[in-house]
Amino acid sequence: MAGYDVLVIGGGPGGYVAAIRAAQLGLRVACAEKRATLGGTCLNVGCIPSKALLHASEIYEEAHAGEWTKFGIGLSGVSLDLAAMRAEKDKAVSELTNGVAYLFRKNNITWLKGAARFAGPKTVMVGDEDVTARDIVIATGSEVAFPPGLEPDGKVVITSTEALDLEAVPGHLLVVGGGYIGLEMGSVWRRLGAKVTVVEFLDRIVPAMDHEIGAEFEKILKRQGMGLRTGTRVTGIAVQAGKAEVTVEPAAGGAAETIAADRVLLAVGRRPNTDGLDVEKAGLSLDDRGRIPVGPDFATAVPGIWAIGDVIDGPMLAHKAMDEGHAVAENIAGLTGYTNRAVIPAVVYTQPEVASVGLTEEEARAAGHTIRVGRFPFLANSRAKTNRDTAGFVKIIADAETDRVLGVHILNRHAGTMIAQAAQAMEFGASAEDIALTCHAHPTHSEAMKEAALAVGGHPIHI
Repeated sequence: MAGYDVLVIGGGPGGYVAAIRAAQLGLRVACAEKRATLGGTCLNVGCIPSKALLHASEIYEEAHAGEWTKFGIGLSGVSLDLAAMRAEKDKAVSELTNGVAYLFRKNNITWLKGAARFAGPKTVMVGDEDVTARDIVIATGSEVAFPPGLEPDGKVVITSTEALDLEAVPGHLLVVGGGYIGLEMGSVWRRLGAKVTVVEFLDRIVPAMDHEIGAEFEKILKRQGMGLRTGTRVTGIAVQAGKAEVTVEPAAGGAAETIAADRVLLAVGRRPNTDGLDVEKAGLSLDDRGRIPVGPDFATAVPGIWAIGDVIDGPMLAHKAMDEGHAVAENIAGLTGYTNRAVIPAVVYTQPEVASVGLTEEEARAAGHTIRVGRFPFLANSRAKTNRDTAGFVKIIADAETDRVLGVHILNRHAGTMIAQAAQAMEFGASAEDIALTCHAHPTHSEAMKEAALAVGGHPIHI
């Protein structure tokens, strides 16, 4: 039996950050992880490998489509080596997972290799070993959720994990689910040559997105050649001879039709990964969505047991889990750890990217705010114009009385990086005027943020 100050269950972004921060604070820490490598879904089969393929496919499409000729760069004989692309993706994953393992060694964290399950409120079985700890952090993340009646076979009907490792470009990829994951993976294979059809049950893709931004985003994806079938339900998938016949019908009811596809990607969301943990043996219970209830300090109803990341309420995002991992370690050590739930950015890593933080215009109005909205198009931004990449705009939503920024939404190639300025501004309670009066380097895409802030007050300079 081994005893620790802190045992973290799960070595993903939330778990490994919690373990490292707890060790930095002088605690004796162990982390149980059943994968052969650390980093969880994000590093192994999620955020990192998907971004590697997104980047590679963007380069390929630009070269193959001759988009560089206007800059005087002519290419001929552009070819796709999918095996090499996948190998480079795997290399990036290996570098980063090995990096987390190094950080564990550096901080004297014990990596317990195996699946963990509770035997009591202070005892966890990791494989066949009894492990005790004063404090236990549950950070087991999430797993793919499937639509009712639809199950993957790993070959024709696949999840995002298999979509990262297809050995050939499918002729027709049908994506079930118009959220972040479906659109990102769909965009990868569209750029590499597949016909892609996205089927979304609701009346718009990425339903939680600000409606104005979402409408423009949808137009762009359609212009790029992605098929979007919103307001449509998938009722069945039949696989025969390595192909799929997908039956769909209007979500509101109506005549069914059949769509032939080479691969079907199920991307309707994720669910908390609590199966097999035996949380009831620790005295814990789950809510109706399989999540572990916690307080604002991430403490559960059982003293000494904490939970973070995808197993608790809130968006299932790696950076949310990482912030919570940092905070929970500080709370365990007697400090004051905190995560501001109102300022968690989200990004769709398509091309262009979509990034947001805070309230959408619809949410702000529903919450009773009187608002002012500032917009600035990248068509009027000098750097975007110079780069001949002017899609999208910045939208800032501010309280009409206080001018405090309530939400920022960006549609642009660099949106994921640009949103950090907005998140930091909101964390400090900035007004739109604070952003507008901050000097931004010229020429940069970030000037669009300044101009949108000026537009909140009705006085943008360049439009």
